[in-house]
Amino acid sequence: MSHSSDLSRRRALQLFSGMPLLPLASSMATLSFATEAVAHGQSVSYTFGGMAAPSLDNPAQMATTSVESTLTLRVGPESKTYPLGYETFFLTGAAVPDGNGGTVVAGGYYDINNQPIVDDSTGAPRQFFSDSPDGMSLLSLSRRERDDEDRRLGRRGSNRVYAVVQFEYTTKDLAGNSRYGRLPSPIAVLSLDQDRRTGQLSLVKYHNVDTSGVNGLWITCGASLSPWGTHLSSEEYEPDATTIAANDQFKALSTALYGDPLAAKPYHYGHLPEVTVHPDGTGTVKKHYCLGRISHELVQVMPDERTVLMGDDFDNGGLFMFVADKKRDLSAGSLYVAKWTLTSTAKGGAGTLSWIHLGHATSSGIEALAGTLQSSDILDVKTSDPSDADYTPIAYSGKTNWVKFVPGQELAAAFLETHRFAACVGGSMVFTKMEGTTVNARDKVAYSAMSAIRRVMVDAAGLDEIIESGAVYAMNLRGRQYDSSGARIKSQWVPVDLGALPELTGEDIAADALGNTSAVDKIANPDNLKFSEKLRTLFIGEDSGRHVNNFLWAYNVDTRQLARILSCPAAAESTGLQAADDVNGFTYVMSNFQHAGDFGAGTAEVKATLKSLIDANYNGGYSAAVGYLTTGLPVIDDDDRHGR
Repeated sequence: MSHSSDLSRRRALQLFSGMPLLPLASSMATLSFATEAVAHGQSVSYTFGGMAAPSLDNPAQMATTSVESTLTLRVGPESKTYPLGYETFFLTGAAVPDGNGGTVVAGGYYDINNQPIVDDSTGAPRQFFSDSPDGMSLLSLSRRERDDEDRRLGRRGSNRVYAVVQFEYTTKDLAGNSRYGRLPSPIAVLSLDQDRRTGQLSLVKYHNVDTSGVNGLWITCGASLSPWGTHLSSEEYEPDATTIAANDQFKALSTALYGDPLAAKPYHYGHLPEVTVHPDGTGTVKKHYCLGRISHELVQVMPDERTVLMGDDFDNGGLFMFVADKKRDLSAGSLYVAKWTLTSTAKGGAGTLSWIHLGHATSSGIEALAGTLQSSDILDVKTSDPSDADYTPIAYSGKTNWVKFVPGQELAAAFLETHRFAACVGGSMVFTKMEGTTVNARDKVAYSAMSAIRRVMVDAAGLDEIIESGAVYAMNLRGRQYDSSGARIKSQWVPVDLGALPELTGEDIAADALGNTSAVDKIANPDNLKFSEKLRTLFIGEDSGRHVNNFLWAYNVDTRQLARILSCPAAAESTGLQAADDVNGFTYVMSNFQHAGDFGAGTAEVKATLKSLIDANYNGGYSAAVGYLTTGLPVIDDDDRHGR
């Protein structure tokens, strides 16, 4: 070994020794360590080692969150490999501390007066709680706010950090009746103590956010952390205002929220809620009405802190973009829909993007319209051909609508009937279940998950084949772009193309021995997406009825290697995904799951074997976990053992 190589290796080992020994239930890695390594001329890289898919050889593994993957950290010529694990904050339905000496039900539901909503379907009343935690944001406040709170509490040896977690729905009541979308979605702030040495997180307070000021929340799905440190929530599957009189689901929501089946107004739902966390562990929420009323899966704010790219979880959905008038302020701006011009029809398709300006609005202005207008004030919709040239045929939710807008109501149409208006002005409303969206800022690439490429999308877009397993799509981001009217789009982060990534395209198969109908070593029905700049990794969570166990994957965008890093309990969806690169020097990957045991794929033997195990683990199937990935002590290899 040369003298220079020996010095390089020695310095790498010194840097490793300065790294906190990551005990079980510590954070993923330390940014300060990596920064020091780079400063000393050492290259730093991270590689995830995948795990095998669980099988009936070990039913217990299939019935719980299972992590048998690794993370290898390489500094210059040296590397260490750490086993990964999983730590929970709580299971929903558990009694957790309220910060005032009492407890509160995790994931519990509340009405417009902040009173618990009770499940009395069996004559044994208990508060409803969710089995479907979803979007989560781990965050820290400014140093000044943090120091003030530390002094107030006399805290030593730990930092106060926070997580916002939302609960999409609850699957059923105690009698087994479906409660999907029939209760107002709760959202909570978790106050967490972060061990300054290891990064381990401990729950100290759970605060249910009061949503009465925004008329409650509707089916909150994915979420993202804004660049300014707020939690950006979502309301998906916006209720169709034109058929609301016959919508029993919406009437049930209104009854649970207001005690009146007719009190809730459909145009109040399908928007973007934003939660601000305060140093005392409470949170406040406002709802932005000017980003379009669509099936908001989640939004991703670009590094300019103005441009917002939006997933639209809908059949005949679109790709939407919002450009705010001011940085860090989503209360006013311009809304756009994409037009996708195909250059390839194979394997999910690829093509160029152009943008149609739908309108400019303020949140307060659209909120006023939402509270006063009915659908008949904006448009008329027919579901069979009226043989009238004043009506425009469009594709809507897998069917044909014939639409006529009321003259003078274009603003209301664009922001409250966004799906139909976008279709009428030429937007490509061809996508099926466009879910999570995230950004790789260094490469100026955005990613969106297309959970399934269904017949609707194949026919509408002109693709070659159905891929029920779905795919992840990439978009290059550029400046100096113009909309269809010739006006310049005031953003340097505009998507200019859209195409499926071959490595991240699922594969439909005939059912295997377990009942999987998608290839088990490829993604299936991608949903949650988050990108880690630090780890150069795209994380992908599944929402699949085609894999018996849904997985969390790590895809290195440089090596293009895909690794399975977590397996959810059978029939549970992988949710709550967040890659938090730097929370007081530690990196975290947050991960929840929802509705364990709600089987889609799986043979009769699989279901019979696993059902009792899942029920034992998760409160009869009524509970789900909120937590994060962890690392253990490094694996000792022969070179380390012998001092080489």
